[in-house]
Amino acid sequence: MIRELLRDAMELAKVATKGKGSTTDMVRAVLLYDSFVVTATTRVRQLARRWRIPVVNRALRLAQTALYGIEIGKDVQLGHGVYFVHSVGTVIGGNAQIGDRVTLMGSNTVGTNKDDGYPVIEDDVVIGAGARILGPVRIGARSVIGANAVVREDVPPDSVAVGIPAKVVAKR
Repeated sequence: MIRELLRDAMELAKVATKGKGSTTDMVRAVLLYDSFVVTATTRVRQLARRWRIPVVNRALRLAQTALYGIEIGKDVQLGHGVYFVHSVGTVIGGNAQIGDRVTLMGSNTVGTNKDDGYPVIEDDVVIGAGARILGPVRIGARSVIGANAVVREDVPPDSVAVGIPAKVVAKR
């Protein structure tokens, strides 16, 4: 658990400061970014479920929602260094998979579309404010999802997707 949290801090420091993840950047990420607290709380929730400790998962989930305005489902797989720039209004549901160093700008929804499956978001993706990613779609590594986009189809790696419904407009 400690190793995972250290890796989260290192990866978050890399993405949040656009640096090399120095020790100073790691300490800053742990002490100053709500994103680290949200991720650490999610890790503790996962541990409590694995060890079958009653009430802890629910209590921490309610605390996350009340304090940070974020809802992360119990079966979500959260990668290392996920950066919640603004956590308020963000919902990640079901068994969605979020890769390493994914940046969520705020008020995002990552969830199902008619109970038909959940998204897989690969590493180093940036998701703009208000974007919705719905259904069993795959967002390729290093892609950018524009603000307020509604993604219901796969996005290839290194792409930019915008609009409602989202369309790929460029390759990075």
